[in-house]
Amino acid sequence: MTDFVEHGKLFIGGQLTDPLTDPRTTATIDVVSPHSEEVIGRVPHASRADVDRAVAAARRAFDEGPWPRLPLAERIAVATRIKDAMAARHEEFARLISSQNGSPYSWSVLAQGLGPVLVWDAYIAAARETVHEERRTGSLGPLLVRREPVGVVAAVIPWNVPQFTAAAKLAPALLAGCTAVLKPSPEAPLDSYLLAEIAQEAGLPEGVLSVLPADREVSEYLVGHPGVDMVSFTGSVAAGRRVMEVAARHLTRVTLELGGKSAAVILPDADPATAVAGIVPAAWMNNGQACVAQTRVLAPRTRYEEVAEALTEAARGLAVGDPLDPATQVGPLVARRQQRRSFDYIELGRSQGAKLLTGGGRPAGREKGWYVEPTLFGDVDNGMRIAREEIFGPVVCLLPYDDEEEAVRIANDSDYGLSGSVWTADTARGVGFARRIRTGTYSVNTFSVDMRGPFGGYKNSGLGREMGPEGYAAYLELKTVHLPAGYEGGGHGEGREDGSDNSDGSDGSDNGVG
Repeated sequence: MTDFVEHGKLFIGGQLTDPLTDPRTTATIDVVSPHSEEVIGRVPHASRADVDRAVAAARRAFDEGPWPRLPLAERIAVATRIKDAMAARHEEFARLISSQNGSPYSWSVLAQGLGPVLVWDAYIAAARETVHEERRTGSLGPLLVRREPVGVVAAVIPWNVPQFTAAAKLAPALLAGCTAVLKPSPEAPLDSYLLAEIAQEAGLPEGVLSVLPADREVSEYLVGHPGVDMVSFTGSVAAGRRVMEVAARHLTRVTLELGGKSAAVILPDADPATAVAGIVPAAWMNNGQACVAQTRVLAPRTRYEEVAEALTEAARGLAVGDPLDPATQVGPLVARRQQRRSFDYIELGRSQGAKLLTGGGRPAGREKGWYVEPTLFGDVDNGMRIAREEIFGPVVCLLPYDDEEEAVRIANDSDYGLSGSVWTADTARGVGFARRIRTGTYSVNTFSVDMRGPFGGYKNSGLGREMGPEGYAAYLELKTVHLPAGYEGGGHGEGREDGSDNSDGSDGSDNGVG
């Protein structure tokens, strides 16, 4: 059990500030432990007026402040201080996040604590490697092509991996020279205050970052704000559609990282025990509360019983309990509504003819807390709702297939296309299989999300990419400057601080808007 944490102010424009009241919203947000069902924290609920203040501060900082006009090396120095401070306090982040959303602490240390550090590090590398200004020979004369920051960014993050998704948005935005308003989920706002403290100590100028915990109504107001140039959103498909609708009113740029129903395919030549050992952590990761979770497992019909037995035994062996216990592998779901959602889908699976191989109820001895047993359905048909819809709980489906062509068809027969994996004795065969699956990320004989590669999805899994140089590029606008024939000089006041040309975009370059 963590100590009660209470914050009475909002972090607006780099300073802790009294919130402005709004009769349309509650004054505070209570943070409830999914393990004990007790209130463990409280923060102010940002109002529309607070959004106006935060966006105005970000707008001033971008249009008039130093941040977008600093040499890239100086922004990298600030980002590096943020990254290093997060690394030093990664266990604190992990414990705080686990207490809010139920993530097993052993998993949180890696994904909630150290994972965001790796994201910041990868974006620092991407910024260093990006050419921000280059000369080209045009058809009609010389050209100068620049990559400039997009502007004010609204970063809206979910509760399941809050610092990982915050890093995926704030790191590229800040390194590019943008200013940002971070909107954490009301279920997990406490860790965002720790991030704000670190950012302030790292030396971010006034106005560059604000943090506004709020519900959906205030989020929508932020997304539709005319002072915002870009929205980066991670969440459900339904919410993502709404974000696009609202942002479209001002033609605001949008990137969306949404849901998944990913398939782990075991090919006939794979060793079932080895495959199952690799799939289980990816299937029930973060209590099933992960968009990349491998929640459909495809097994060849000739080896189906063997896979079903191994997967059932592994699911039954998962340690369920207090998320802050290092031995726990599956903790509680974030909220009662998520627990109820999982139980509803379990009942639906039964009613549609799927065979419950293990789980399906509340774990023994867990009368309190929003727990659901690790659940495995067998004999699942891909047309069943439990195989098509994202449950976001510890519920996994096992589906049989007859041949490789059918495995490809089933894996691709989904409204989603975020992740997936294939397990085989022949890695080259696995790579060939991966090329046929329509997802944004894929793994062969492993499961991974790598911060140096683009991350995102096909179909309903999203729009755009995060991570890697592609994720950094999303926060940059392209500008073409047409130069007179024969001109060879540099731009006045552009390039390095001494005014010399730096068209290679190296660390000392001016990557600003001034």
